[in-house]
Amino acid sequence: MDLGVSERVKPLIDQVRAMVRDEIMPLEDEYHHEVGKAPGGDRFAFTDRQNEIREGLKAKARERGLWNFWLTDSDRGYGLSTVEYAHLAEEMGWSFLAPEVFNCSAPDTGNMEVIERYGTPAQKEKWLGGLLEGKIRSAYLMTEPDVASSDATNISFSAVLEGDGWVLNGEKYWASGAGDPRCEVYVLMAKTEGEEAGRHGQHSQFLVDAKNTDGIEILRPMTVFGHDDAPHGHMHIRFTNARIPADSIILGRGRGFEISQGRLGPGRIHHCMRAIGQAERALELLCRRSVTREAFGRPLAKLGANVDIIAERRMAIEQARLLCLKAAWMMDQGDPRAAAPWISQIKVIAPRVALDTVDEAMQMHGGTGVSQDTPLAGMWAGLRTLRFADGPDAVHRMVIGRKELKRYVNEALEG
Repeated sequence: MDLGVSERVKPLIDQVRAMVRDEIMPLEDEYHHEVGKAPGGDRFAFTDRQNEIREGLKAKARERGLWNFWLTDSDRGYGLSTVEYAHLAEEMGWSFLAPEVFNCSAPDTGNMEVIERYGTPAQKEKWLGGLLEGKIRSAYLMTEPDVASSDATNISFSAVLEGDGWVLNGEKYWASGAGDPRCEVYVLMAKTEGEEAGRHGQHSQFLVDAKNTDGIEILRPMTVFGHDDAPHGHMHIRFTNARIPADSIILGRGRGFEISQGRLGPGRIHHCMRAIGQAERALELLCRRSVTREAFGRPLAKLGANVDIIAERRMAIEQARLLCLKAAWMMDQGDPRAAAPWISQIKVIAPRVALDTVDEAMQMHGGTGVSQDTPLAGMWAGLRTLRFADGPDAVHRMVIGRKELKRYVNEALEG
């Protein structure tokens, strides 16, 4: 089991790390402070300066060939393994802006995987090119406000085939990325079949034109601890008799869960490795603060249990990284069922470790740690939200526990 940095990916890691630290992170604050300065104060519109920063960085990344790394096992990209990409995702996790600079941001990577893996030639021609080039954005619409969406069989959003088109009715929320004015396509999960199709055969997925479909209304941005996460946004959207072409369905009727499982595994690894990157950045901030600030006549590093806290965070990060890499390796073996419990493990552990590390860094910074003067508060909010995204902790622990117990149940039956 080789979880290390391969010779193929090592130069890419070096280049990505240098660009993130030297060119992207120095522009983060300026980019963020432009939110709400567009004409009319629209928080979900970009200023000229934001466009200049973002697109300028993206152009540099493309010129250097640092683009679409996430296309693992594909002739469209580098053809990296999941393990190789995981190391890159960690580097990108240091900056909220970095994933988009390299066209490796959620939810676009997962949506592009769906289109590339399951889309028809016509669907790929319409949507995939713009996404791969970073010219448009997308959103993934699954979660609903009126059902417990952690059990995706509860999804009740209606899609009914009438003549030459599907008629969509219902509401979705936490549609991440739907607030971005460049969002042009939704990947949407809907119920199309009856009970006779079985628990996992009642849902289908669709590609919806977000700009040119009547009957779509964005009700509000969802806030995360009171913040709207503009200009990305997590929108609450209502569909009222929204009609889309019959060929908007992906793969076929009743195959929504099949598509979801193909999409979520890689996406969870990407999220978790970016979380490791955030943990590393938080630990760096913690350590720098501890050796440059004094209290009671001594550096903070020498007060209380701070040295022990730093040591514990280093050990926790190393353990979480290794677990993430093992899950990535399991994905690379080509057996999604065998990889599933490992992916569930990292989905619980990586956000938890990163969140605890950010919390300790905030504590070391005092009041500054929860203010706008460091990235820590924003990191904390994002990581706490990640404990819900792509399945809450309790659901993943259930998967892990059932897998663990299954061995003993089988032994008992055999005995």
